[in-house]
Amino acid sequence: MNLFGFDERILALRDRAQGDVAPMFAQIDRIAEHNTQKVLAAFQKHKVAEHMFAGTTGYGYDDVGRDTLEKIYADIFHTEDAAVRIQFVNGTHAITCALFGNLRPGDTLCYVTGEPYDTIQSVIGIVGDEPGNMKQYGIEYRQVDMKADGTPDEDAVAAAVSDKTVKIAMIQRSKGYSTRESLSIAAIASLCNRIHAANPDCIIMVDNCYGEFVEELEPTDVGADLVVGSLIKNPGGGLAPTGGYIAGRHDLVEAAAARLTVPGIGKECGSTLGNNRAMYQGLFMAPHTVSQAVKTAVFCARMMELLGYQTEPTSATARHDIIQMISFGEPEALKAFIRGIQFGSPIDSYVTPEPWDMPGYDCPVIMAAGAFIQGASIELSCDAPMREPYVAYMQGGLTYESGKTGILLAVSEILKYQSKQV
Repeated sequence: MNLFGFDERILALRDRAQGDVAPMFAQIDRIAEHNTQKVLAAFQKHKVAEHMFAGTTGYGYDDVGRDTLEKIYADIFHTEDAAVRIQFVNGTHAITCALFGNLRPGDTLCYVTGEPYDTIQSVIGIVGDEPGNMKQYGIEYRQVDMKADGTPDEDAVAAAVSDKTVKIAMIQRSKGYSTRESLSIAAIASLCNRIHAANPDCIIMVDNCYGEFVEELEPTDVGADLVVGSLIKNPGGGLAPTGGYIAGRHDLVEAAAARLTVPGIGKECGSTLGNNRAMYQGLFMAPHTVSQAVKTAVFCARMMELLGYQTEPTSATARHDIIQMISFGEPEALKAFIRGIQFGSPIDSYVTPEPWDMPGYDCPVIMAAGAFIQGASIELSCDAPMREPYVAYMQGGLTYESGKTGILLAVSEILKYQSKQV
């Protein structure tokens, strides 16, 4: 069916790409089945029932649905405790609560995977002069850059964290706006082993955004003490309206919760306002929804490779998160691709994206984001900082069928742009 009027060249590219990625899709399906069983088993263990979907107001005391959901998250991530709250406004907020909750003046935070994501930099105090950043509280920041090949420099990491003032070693699983590879669970496991050997008291914390359910294991299965993410990314399954999660050691989660609320209250308060059903159902759907996003990314990679563009990961590379990077090398082709993604959205498809100065970024950013949930990266979206080397970061796709259509529309815009350059 060709309701969008795609020309024969696009349809031929589509058919070839679909054939090329079929083996990768089979592997994605196997991972989704494993993770679905893991989530289902946790639901059954904790006897999820209808009454748990009722929300609370005000203080949110005795919210059995909220408390049970946190036990389910702890089981899925194989941790002692978890905080799953709609009060987290985004992943950066959840990460910040975990950091401030567990760092004290005189402590050192060491990012062991290079420069952190843009919105974290103002939290730390690397850029800007926002009130209350970590430097203003006497928390030192250090950074271990990745090696030239984009992999962690484990020897340098071990040397850096051997300093006993290093309280938290931070691992960013996804690439952010860098061009390195996202980290596999195997790579995270190796880092955790080196860090714990060099400094057994060091807390290993992982920014898990975009990575949940992409592999069979999570960072806390391989040595991480704390893992943090956003509910409008993978684990919300496209249904959670907002929120974030922190899972890990009980004392670390409690300290983060005290930062979210106040000391003495921690996780005891936090009303859910009728959102429990969406958060439960989103988590249940998450392994499948993530598989749809991963398939969309793989198909996108193959289509763009057939057009001659460089991709990371390539269409034949095992996935460690839902992000697909495409290198355009110049701004207009990038804009054309992002326009096409927006045109393929169910919401605001008539809108033409333009670069703008988004809060927390050091240059204009262009973003296609026609989502049911504002800013939801598990829905088909694409964003790019307007700076060299003009790289787009595409992610999401609630269904592969809709994601594939969005990619075809983006390719159509690319071909229109190319035809004007001839």
